[in-house]
Amino acid sequence: MLVIKKYAAIDIGSNAVRLLIAIIIEEEGKPARFKKSSLVRVPIRLGADVFLKNTISNVNKRRLKDTMMAFKLLMKSHKVEKYKACATSAMREATNGKEISQEIFEHSKIQIDIIDGEEEAAIIAETDLHEYIDNNRNYVYVDVGGGSTEFSIIHNGEKVTSKSFKIGTVRLLNDIVKRETWLELENWIKTNTNKYDKVDVIGSGGNINKIFKISGKAIGKPLTYFYLSTYYHTLKSYSYEERITELDLNQDRADVIIPAMQIYLSAMKWSKAKHIYVPKIGLSDGIIKSLYYETISSKVIS
Repeated sequence: MLVIKKYAAIDIGSNAVRLLIAIIIEEEGKPARFKKSSLVRVPIRLGADVFLKNTISNVNKRRLKDTMMAFKLLMKSHKVEKYKACATSAMREATNGKEISQEIFEHSKIQIDIIDGEEEAAIIAETDLHEYIDNNRNYVYVDVGGGSTEFSIIHNGEKVTSKSFKIGTVRLLNDIVKRETWLELENWIKTNTNKYDKVDVIGSGGNINKIFKISGKAIGKPLTYFYLSTYYHTLKSYSYEERITELDLNQDRADVIIPAMQIYLSAMKWSKAKHIYVPKIGLSDGIIKSLYYETISSKVIS
């Protein structure tokens, strides 16, 4: 017997807001399969407000409300059965985050969960990495966001530990990441990886996905530290405007891609990783899977 379901995830990040619609295929005697159906990304950049002024501006509040209403209508058109909306760094640090969340619920009936960094890391870890990783190897999973970056250590196919750090692309662009935070991250990565002979990095987030696409590498093949470092210095040699006109980057990508690469390169350097794998998964995928497994477990309990 074949059952096909449609679920959606809304990821309200510090740089962009995303709607992922996924098809879940259930076949008797087989594990559920998840297939991306549609992805919509709106670059509102809430973090630019919050990390400097602690509040979301009226302009971006209106944009967010309009976006949520548009997502509501898209989910209706796609006949989505279940959805979950999660907000991360910007919304949880904004003094008016809860108030805006309530306004959005009244306006579009979309319920937003404002999650903390540890829950964010746990949801990202829900993504099924088994088809992308070798169970005999060790990895640092790095999910770079606008306000924070989530790190997980994976050993023998299992997550050993994970932690969220307030180091994100929008924070770095605005030069508001403390040196102590970088030192704490460096210490955490080194402490958790020095027991292993060899470590690779798994990178997720829009920026590394874009770099991987530009590289022309085949799916499943890693990028090298040398390639990433060389491309980082190439990008830095161009102005913001040149990255848009000559390198064909979107205007909301052309600035944050530099700090994103700083984070990935730092993780590779401190873990002594020579390769980074890019499976094109992230928080949205984790939300879909956690929502599905919550539904399955609640059926079992009832």
